Amino acid sequence: MNVSDLRNKNADELQKELLELRREQFNLRMQQATGQLSRPDQVGKVRRNIARIKTVLNEQKAGEQ
Repeated sequence: MNVSDLRNKNADELQKELLELRREQFNLRMQQATGQLSRPDQVGKVRRNIARIKTVLNEQKAGEQ
């Protein structure tokens, strides 16, 4: 996920993407808790992508004001 791609999206698309990533994060946490997580690096990648989206959303909100 590239930040420049995220900046080209509007707030609704970003919210949708954020919701999808949070669901994925939840599923990864459940897999980790039950010992079924095959790729532990995915947890960190999803967390970083969530942070990227939140950053872009905050930038867009600050730009409106």
